[in-house]
Amino acid sequence: MYSLHRASKTLKSHRIQFDLFSCNYKSRRLDSTPYLHPILGCTQFAFFASHFKEDPSIDLSQFPSDKIRNFSIIAHVDHGKSTLADRLLELTGTIRKVHGQSQYLDKLQVEKERGITVKAQTATMFHRHNYLGAESNFLLNLIDTPGHVDFNYEVSRSLAACQGVLLVVDAAQGVQAQTVANFYLAFEANLTIIPVINKIDQPTADPNRVKEQLKSIFDLDPNEALLTSAKTGLGLEHVLPAVIERIPHPPGDYSAPLRMLLLDSYYDEYRGVICHVAIVDGALRKGEKISSVATGQSYEVFDVGIMHPELTQTGILLTGQVGYVVSGMRSTKEARIGDTLHHTRTTIQPLPGFKPVKHMVFSGVYPADGSDFEALSNAIERLTCNDASVSVTKESSTALGLGFRCGFLGLLHMDVFHQRLEQEHGVHVISTVPTVPYIFEYADETKVHIQNPAMLPSNPKQRISACWEPTVIATIILPNMWAPLLPFVLKDEANSWSTRLSTVKEH
Repeated sequence: MYSLHRASKTLKSHRIQFDLFSCNYKSRRLDSTPYLHPILGCTQFAFFASHFKEDPSIDLSQFPSDKIRNFSIIAHVDHGKSTLADRLLELTGTIRKVHGQSQYLDKLQVEKERGITVKAQTATMFHRHNYLGAESNFLLNLIDTPGHVDFNYEVSRSLAACQGVLLVVDAAQGVQAQTVANFYLAFEANLTIIPVINKIDQPTADPNRVKEQLKSIFDLDPNEALLTSAKTGLGLEHVLPAVIERIPHPPGDYSAPLRMLLLDSYYDEYRGVICHVAIVDGALRKGEKISSVATGQSYEVFDVGIMHPELTQTGILLTGQVGYVVSGMRSTKEARIGDTLHHTRTTIQPLPGFKPVKHMVFSGVYPADGSDFEALSNAIERLTCNDASVSVTKESSTALGLGFRCGFLGLLHMDVFHQRLEQEHGVHVISTVPTVPYIFEYADETKVHIQNPAMLPSNPKQRISACWEPTVIATIILPNMWAPLLPFVLKDEANSWSTRLSTVKEH
């Protein structure tokens, strides 16, 4: 009864005439809600009020594109990018500094348990800075990205909404594998790169050595590197001024027809699909009609706002800004990552979108109980809305029954996907041994792509002439002192290797 009383007080604050015991509502102000459960309507409204706040002090019209900076934090695993994101949010007053709270943007349970970032998260900050001799308020869109190679697709999608990045490097560990991979993602996207040497408070920190690595590997000016300790806050006062002064403002034409890029999405039980978008041209307002280039379907904008860092209603998004849109999409198939959304009945040039995903491993996913197939199907559909890098096709097994064949970017990606199925959707699954895709060529020169060994045709009249499996082309970067030992290490791993050594000169 207490929970119903709390829900009733929440509804009164939103001026909704409501009969508590019959659960019939007469009028509502929260018109952005596409549908209500007939019994749990009261608790649903309370949910909306607590998760979708409205801040009347935020006026996005005060921030034209030249007052906006969109940037991402990229780094190798455990180089401190999530801690740096926390400190920047605290520095701008976006979140309160709470003792013992860390990795605020790592919201998934699997992220808290494993201590890694799985999903890229966006947060909008406001910062006042003396720029070009005048005090101005700036809108800063920060995107915290994963560091593991299995979630590299999250990084590449995040960079599409940015004009610059903070390349974070551990002062003790130096440049590592994903530092190189993420640097080239930003370099290929023609983004401004600001090197940040983090963890300089560690006893083994050697910032000068890291500066030499940045120069020799990436040709970055060592004098432009920022020295920080996200843990202690040392040097953080120089980070946001560098972002404002070095990273260009987002391009775009406010007077042009609306074009926005669909960056990410997730399924909400009450409001359907919530889309994260970047406004490239024009402006988006609540109540307008938008259409999808990919599907051709039209929707009404029920709600629009920013992540500050939680969903905050603003009623409008302008050129260069990043935010969320609730449009009443009911199916995750309607929200295609990389799609271009525009005003209905306008003709626009679609945005380039994203590169297609290249899956590395495939595994069968089956319900532990055969009768739970529909529940598993719904869970996978909703989860793939939040993880577009997974491919899903239906398959059947004689022993396990109906299930799905899923493609992943790596073994960790597969484990995290299975864990999220159980934790977020309560579905218990059985997964088969992961395999890699193969190509078989027959004597008549026909080829077949096989992801599941059970699907290989067994026709005695067709003779297999060749078989291909994936191989890795790797560039290994190491100090000169270890270069003579590398061929012996590789020889122990395989009989034949084709290697090209790129050495780093060590002083």
